Amino acid sequence: MKTINKFICAICVICGFTACSDQLELAPQGEFTADQLTDESIEGLMSSAYQGLEAHFFDDNNAAFAGPITNWVFDVRSDDAYKGGEGVSMEANIHQLEISNISSDNATCLNKWENNYLGIARVHKAMQAINDAGSVGDKEALIGELKTLRAWYYFDLNRIFKSIPYFTENDDPKTVPNGNLSRDEIYSAIKADLEEAYNAMHETQDQPGRFTKYVAAALLAKVNAQTSSWAEVERWADVVIKSGKYQLYDNFADMSKLEFNNKKESIMAIQFSTANDNIHINFCNLLNTTRSEGNVFGSGDDFFLASQNLVNAFRTDANGLPYLDGTFNSVRLTSDYSGTIDPRLDLTVGRIGFPFRGHLYTQGWCRDYNTYGEYSGKKGLIDPSSPDMVQGFPWGASGLNFMLIRYADILLLKAEALVEQATGSNAAEDLRLVEARDLVNQIREKAARSVNGSYTPVDLDPSKADYYVAAYPSDWDGNLAWTKNRARMAVRMERRLELAMEGQRWFDLLRWGTAVETINKYMQEESSLRPYYAGASVTEDELYLPIPISQIENSNGLYK
Repeated sequence: MKTINKFICAICVICGFTACSDQLELAPQGEFTADQLTDESIEGLMSSAYQGLEAHFFDDNNAAFAGPITNWVFDVRSDDAYKGGEGVSMEANIHQLEISNISSDNATCLNKWENNYLGIARVHKAMQAINDAGSVGDKEALIGELKTLRAWYYFDLNRIFKSIPYFTENDDPKTVPNGNLSRDEIYSAIKADLEEAYNAMHETQDQPGRFTKYVAAALLAKVNAQTSSWAEVERWADVVIKSGKYQLYDNFADMSKLEFNNKKESIMAIQFSTANDNIHINFCNLLNTTRSEGNVFGSGDDFFLASQNLVNAFRTDANGLPYLDGTFNSVRLTSDYSGTIDPRLDLTVGRIGFPFRGHLYTQGWCRDYNTYGEYSGKKGLIDPSSPDMVQGFPWGASGLNFMLIRYADILLLKAEALVEQATGSNAAEDLRLVEARDLVNQIREKAARSVNGSYTPVDLDPSKADYYVAAYPSDWDGNLAWTKNRARMAVRMERRLELAMEGQRWFDLLRWGTAVETINKYMQEESSLRPYYAGASVTEDELYLPIPISQIENSNGLYK
């Protein structure tokens, strides 16, 4: 992981793994004593803890993409994406997620559970060593970084599984049952960890990718949004925004450029690299490279394709605004669509007949067009002419980081918090609705800047598409038309458009309480294009994953 992996070889001594069955304990084969621990060996433990974000334990590629930290497999549960690949039987565990037919032996259930708890185990080993060490510089700040890492893993687990065990570095995990804390109590514990971390951590770091106090603040904004604690969302989003350390990209496509790793919008990012025989590339998204006729990106597996519903959401009206009334899906946005569209569509997915990182995207780029259609994802792929892109396998791999939290996300969370706290019915009565609109417009103005024919590699074709995205009017019928309900719809739509295919949509639907209604409507409408949706549905009881059956069987009765 770039600089963070400087001392990764120390892990062989400090944290030699034995077997997956011991994952919650990870007893090392050999350890330094407290007196032997040096700043360099502590750095090795920190590196190991951060490396857990790669979700690539034991060099298990399959576990990385079945239970990825990037969470693309949960976008497949939403109305944003199809599984992709070659037919519904390939990686059937992800197909089960897509149609909400999930069993407790599903590989994603197991791999996601194991990957996050393996990450927590590494965090706890590092915490224990630092706490036991006789003399370690900056101990409180190091513990703060580790608490932030732990908070992310538990946040991730708590919004995915029905019931998880929560334990700290001071607990014996073999004695902690699942459900020892309620979901709300776990969120409270996560928030407490993050607030302590924020107070202990530094504003800057010398090493790229190491967490600062603003990572903790940004994560606090996201966790509080999950619990609808809107005043706290606003508070912590403001800490990030007013720090002056982040800004929106000049162009939406900048997120897919190596030169912007750890810059501008990047708040919390997993560090990837093609050094050391590609052992630190993004194995979580290994399957998600387009087939690319002509081997532009290699012979990719073409998983994780945008849904037609998502593509239709990028339609804009005569004023350059999205169809907030839900009619966006009444017209299918195909390659010959004559209306106006948001340019972020062609910066997010490939469309037949349109450029894809400077090359023409054709049906030959689609692995299983008859089952899944077109719309291969773009965001995780750099310019294929770059010397940093791996030639051959792993397809399309590069040193492009993956952002778990970016600045646009935080701006939109603050906008959402302002809307939800508004007491007036429209912007003429409540200035919070005005501020929320201004924040949404910042995001839309970035999208408008992205229509630049000189920008390379080329992903937009103004000769074939009428790109038009505009800001919401600052004086819309005297601000009477900018109602609280319209503002809420605008913020939610903007999150969908801006963060599409980034592993966010499913969790937004969950926290809004709209997942069941939205997905059942989506499956019914989409079944005319994707027959495998016929008869599929989701219920409230199916929103969270079950504990993996193998974990229950191996817990000696601890897990229920």
